[in-house]
Amino acid sequence: MSRVSRRDLLRLSAAGIVGYSSSGWLQALADDTAGTGQRRRSCILLWMNGGPSQMDTFDLKPGHANGGPFRAIPTTAPGVRISEHLPRLARQMHHAAVIRALSSREGDHGRGTYLMHTGYLPQGPVQYPTLGSLIAREIGNDDSPLPNFVSIVPFRQFSPMAYSSGFLGPQYAPLLVGEAAAFGQANQNTDFAQALRVPDLLAPPDVDPDHFDSRIDLLQQMQSDFARNHPSVAARSHQTAYSRAVRLMRTEARVAFNLDDESAGLRDSYGRNLFGQSCLLARRLVERGVPFIEVNLGGIPNNPAGWDTHGQNFDNVRRLSEVLDPAFAALLADLNDRGRLEDTTVVWMGEFGRTPRINQGQGRDHYPNAWSAVIAGGGIRGGQAFGRTSADGSTVEEPRPVSTPDFLATVCRALSIDHTRQNMSNAGRPIRIVEQGARPIDEVLA
Repeated sequence: MSRVSRRDLLRLSAAGIVGYSSSGWLQALADDTAGTGQRRRSCILLWMNGGPSQMDTFDLKPGHANGGPFRAIPTTAPGVRISEHLPRLARQMHHAAVIRALSSREGDHGRGTYLMHTGYLPQGPVQYPTLGSLIAREIGNDDSPLPNFVSIVPFRQFSPMAYSSGFLGPQYAPLLVGEAAAFGQANQNTDFAQALRVPDLLAPPDVDPDHFDSRIDLLQQMQSDFARNHPSVAARSHQTAYSRAVRLMRTEARVAFNLDDESAGLRDSYGRNLFGQSCLLARRLVERGVPFIEVNLGGIPNNPAGWDTHGQNFDNVRRLSEVLDPAFAALLADLNDRGRLEDTTVVWMGEFGRTPRINQGQGRDHYPNAWSAVIAGGGIRGGQAFGRTSADGSTVEEPRPVSTPDFLATVCRALSIDHTRQNMSNAGRPIRIVEQGARPIDEVLA
């Protein structure tokens, strides 16, 4: 008997043509996965909105005037020390590589956010797609009821286009989750499980299911007719958004957003705050095959500026680290315990770093010349730091500065994506996934 492909099985099951009990398709899918030895890759981007201080997190300079008051503590990565306010993460650093050599020229929030998300600077008519859209296109599953790109509590004010699918089209745009909660600066009384649910995934209880399905079918027919007679990006975007919503409503995939399914102890380990519960949601989405999830940590209660610490840097970074530490550490440990860390690449970064010199307000200002990011999990040789900055933290000394294209090419390689591939842009010319000349950091790749 000929075998049905994994893609065909997923397509048939989504359409309701095969059933679990009668066809045994789930076992066939499992057998196929075991036979090929392949599992779908995923990437989780932990975005630190505002630009985190490298010198108070992952590249401390104890004893130097620029160093500040934080102690550097040992980690499970030999010779790698990080902030004393990241003690749980220190116990997971054998999974991670710290990149202490990032360097760009963009010290503006908007341009830096756009650059680190797309790999390009905003210029001319080209609408560059964000990293999540690029990865969704490369390794996503068109037949999945879940979106291939989910952005959790995004902060889009600095650069709305940094969250756009650009010339790839609306089918690769992110599903935005919890954006309203991020604006509201959620407090300890917030129901985070509710805040991170996708609204309106259930039909109105007073509407008959058959009647509801008829309404949906009529809507989709009208949308198709309109899009055919008025072809435009807006029409396609509207049609795509509704189609994705309907597909999600009609499957059990929507339970991915129900954090109440998790044990209280596990939810506690991530942290009962918006970022911690968002990281837990990211893990649930990875388990269900979503290839790219972005989670934002910016403003927290009583600190709406987040990592943009021009004033009172040390108090604010300490408080942010107390939110970051349990969530990042629990995410790595949880993925590892479930056997998913080996095919999930976790990236921690912001739009730039902070000045080594401490200003008169006990703050640090924008600094793109020499800063840090972290990359962990699948495709990464963890337990190390790549690069070294000068004693005062002002320049990258060795082995070389890592540009934004270099870093994004490294992420692509970790995910087994060819970063030199090209897509046709809205301007009618092919554009590489990562800018020509990018050099992946081979030293940190597994």
